Amino acid sequence: MAEKYVKLNVPAEAAFARCVRMTASTLAVCCDMSVEDVEDVRMIAEEGFVYACATAPESVEVTFGLSDGAMAVDFSLGEADPADDSIELVEVLLDAVCDEFFESDDGRLLHLVKRAV
Repeated sequence: MAEKYVKLNVPAEAAFARCVRMTASTLAVCCDMSVEDVEDVRMIAEEGFVYACATAPESVEVTFGLSDGAMAVDFSLGEADPADDSIELVEVLLDAVCDEFFESDDGRLLHLVKRAV
């Protein structure tokens, strides 16, 4: 599959986490990922959204990059530094499950990648 992109713009509110999670899992199936990998993608999408919301944006733009056996997910970030200690747990989970996990140098983007096993 040639690389394809899907963008989603959602309010930075907890009620919209399900929308991000379900979109991610549906798109992971399009990348021919296994059931286990789809579950990992669901988790990183939700945790990435929580991370993005902790930076206090009005809305979060989520960009899904799809390719054979891999998915990249980029989250736009707000201006605030996450002050809540629970964000540390989010970082631990993302670091454990993602093949790539980093915040851009300018602090405006969270980049996550999950590759099929």
